[in-house]
Amino acid sequence: MGRKRETVEVGTGDVFVDLGFADAAERRLRVQLAARVNELIAARRLTQNQAAAIFAISQPHVSELKNYKLSRFTSERLLHFLTLLDHDIEIVIRPKGRGRAAGSVRVLVA
Repeated sequence: MGRKRETVEVGTGDVFVDLGFADAAERRLRVQLAARVNELIAARRLTQNQAAAIFAISQPHVSELKNYKLSRFTSERLLHFLTLLDHDIEIVIRPKGRGRAAGSVRVLVA
């Protein structure tokens, strides 16, 4: 019986790029924003029904958000949820860093 040889491919550090998504940057941004929304919901000890009332969406949609099923949520909508949770959002536009082929979008939490 021959030994099977396994190969390991080094990732880029971005799962969405590694999986070949054309919209990898947008997906990464939505996950970062959803993570912050979910952190704030947990910190305020809101139930899914309470969060749904704040966001004016149904409870099943809050469940999708909690489980990172984000197909129905745009970045803009997630930003709006953050403002509904009493947080300000600042967008800073600056030249890209040296050595990078393209600009990037990051979420920084203060």
